[in-house]
Amino acid sequence: MNPRPLRPVTEAEARAFARDGVVVLRGVFDRDWLALLERGIERNLREPGAVGRDYANDGDQRFFYDTCNWRDFAEYRKFIFESPAAEIAAALLGATRVNFLFETIFYRTPGTQKSTPWHQDEPYWPVGGMQAASIWIPCGGVEKNSALEFVPGSHRWQKNFRLHNFADDNPTGRGTVFTVTDAPGSEEFPDVEARRDELGVVSWALEPGDCTVHNPRIIHGGGGRLAAGRGLKIFNTQWMGDDYVVRYRESGLDPDISGAMRAAGLRDGDSVDCDFFPRVWPRETPGKTPGKEKNAAAA
Repeated sequence: MNPRPLRPVTEAEARAFARDGVVVLRGVFDRDWLALLERGIERNLREPGAVGRDYANDGDQRFFYDTCNWRDFAEYRKFIFESPAAEIAAALLGATRVNFLFETIFYRTPGTQKSTPWHQDEPYWPVGGMQAASIWIPCGGVEKNSALEFVPGSHRWQKNFRLHNFADDNPTGRGTVFTVTDAPGSEEFPDVEARRDELGVVSWALEPGDCTVHNPRIIHGGGGRLAAGRGLKIFNTQWMGDDYVVRYRESGLDPDISGAMRAAGLRDGDSVDCDFFPRVWPRETPGKTPGKEKNAAAA
C-alpha cells in the first residue's frame, strides 16, 4: 500500500478546487487501499454502527449509510492514518496541518434508484470554517449518472438555507437518526433539478483509484441511479484545515457528536487541532495506527 498519492496533486487541480469547490482526481489511490476499504465496508454492513441506517431497503434494492465508526474498524483507521488521503487534502487546501473529522460509507445494491437529496454538509456539523475537504472514494468504477453531482461555486454563496431532514429518509427506522431544525432566517433550498443547466451541475464517471474532493459548503446530491448490474460502495472522509473551529449549532448536527465534544472540554470557537480531532498531516509517525478507542458518535 502506497502511503503517498500515485501522482502529486497539480496546481491546476488545487486552483479548480478553490474556484469550484470540487475537483476530480484521477489515479491517486492504489488498488490495495481500495481492497482494504471494501473489506471494511463489508464488515460494516455485517456490524452496523449506532447511527447506521437504510435510506432505501425494498426487495433487492438497498441504500445503506453509516458514519463515525473509525475507532471500531481497523480497516478504516489504517486508511485514515496511513493512506494518501490526508496529504491530498492538505495539497488542495494549502493547509499547514490537516485534522480528521469523521468517515461515512454509502452502499447501494445493483439497480438501486434512490438519489441523494440536494444539500450542503457543513451546516450539519458542530465545526465550521472554509478550509475543509471531503474525499469521496468509490471502491470500483462509477458511471456518470450514478456519481455524486455538484453545483460549482456554491460553496462561496453567502446564504443560509433550510436543512433537509435526513430523518425523514429512514424507512426502516433503524439506527440513531438525528432530527434537524432550521436556523432563524434561513432560505428555501434552491430547486437544483429545475435549474441544472443554469447552475452548471457537474459530475464525473470514475475509475478505480479516482476520487472527487469537495468543499463541505458546496451544494451536492443527485446521482445514485444504478444500472441493473452495478452496485456502489463509497468511502467518504472529512478533513479540516487551519481555519476550522468548534461551532455548536442549535439547528443541524447530523451526526451529532457535540455531546462527546463537550465532554472532552471543547468550547465554541476552539480550534479543532486537538486530541479529539486527530492531526493526521503532517505525519509525525509514519505507519503508526492509533489503537481502538471509544466511538465518539455513540458517547
